[in-house]
Amino acid sequence: MTETTAVYVDGYNFYYGRIRGTPYKWIDVVRLFERLVHEQTPSSQLTLVRYFSAFCLARFCTHGNASTIAQDSFLRGHEIRHGTRFQKTMGTHTHDRSGTKMPRYVDGQPFNRADRVRVWKLEEKQTDVNIALAMYRDAASGRFSQLVVCSNDSDVEPVLRAIKEDFPGIRLGVITPRRPPEEGVVAHRNMMSSLSANADWARSHIHDEELACCQLPDRIQTGKKPIDKPAHW
Repeated sequence: MTETTAVYVDGYNFYYGRIRGTPYKWIDVVRLFERLVHEQTPSSQLTLVRYFSAFCLARFCTHGNASTIAQDSFLRGHEIRHGTRFQKTMGTHTHDRSGTKMPRYVDGQPFNRADRVRVWKLEEKQTDVNIALAMYRDAASGRFSQLVVCSNDSDVEPVLRAIKEDFPGIRLGVITPRRPPEEGVVAHRNMMSSLSANADWARSHIHDEELACCQLPDRIQTGKKPIDKPAHW
């Protein structure tokens, strides 16, 4: 029996958990998750990847305007390559224009609420609720027999639990955007047990080889101006 599947990618969680600092930023997320889900569920048919993020702000990016152009190229490249199989939902960023006072960290010293410094605090908004709404609506639609989320954020737990209770016939999967364990290296963050506890299956990491073999073409033809892989990626 074919498992009609939709995947929900928390873009920031995926980037900062697995992609940042690697040469694999030009990742084809549809190809990648088609491969990963098929390994877990050989009968799966991936019909939709929903990608959730927020448009980056050039003044906060290392490469300035080049970063916003790179993000746009990444998203448009997926839309050209995969059509309606790839759908993006973009939230927003917020920040206090006068800075935000936060407690100072001093190595070896206890937390001191009174010792504060003013910092730029950039927050992504709407992604968590957008993922939850999309997953629950898709579950209610009856279009899919399997829903898979790529995240290691405990904020996803409530929607997994709700779908498990309200739609017990839907199979749930979790893919954690983490590096494979390395001997002698302490993981930055473990897989959230609250997510795997509410899923039918869970995958705790993504290998470099899997990222490497699922890259977008360096040049994507559009019928007009082609989309090229960003130079700094």
